[in-house]
Amino acid sequence: MRKQRVYAKHFRADHEHGRIDLGRFINYVMHDGEKSIAEKVVYRALERVAEETKENAVVVFERAMTNASPLLEVKSRRVGGANYQVPHEVRPDRRFVLAARWIVGAARSRKGKPMATKLAEEILSAAKNEGAAIKKKQDMHRMAEANRAFAHFAR
Repeated sequence: MRKQRVYAKHFRADHEHGRIDLGRFINYVMHDGEKSIAEKVVYRALERVAEETKENAVVVFERAMTNASPLLEVKSRRVGGANYQVPHEVRPDRRFVLAARWIVGAARSRKGKPMATKLAEEILSAAKNEGAAIKKKQDMHRMAEANRAFAHFAR
């Protein structure tokens, strides 16, 4: 049987800045379909980022997403009864997905503050190449580098 065809997704831009990447990021912050709450959280976080950096918040957000985006990842591949962790380049759409997931996850794991504050702190630390999201990226790169010997198994 053939695989089912995958169609390109069309994402909506956010209301305030008109940016598709911010609209997608809001969807990652969203919990239980409460999009308006997620929008408020993200916009408050961006306001806080702008206050602290005296810079355009969207530029800082872009820098954070770029810094948190992985270039390599490992995928499991079975060859002759053994499983190998084979390094692969990460597609651009998956890069964004992983970076957003890591930044939101790191913000959620922080305790004792409102979500907007935690998200702002995580965006700022990712923009400075610090924080939990950057650590995840570095761990993933380290795994890919350690398994570089199995790169010839890549399809």
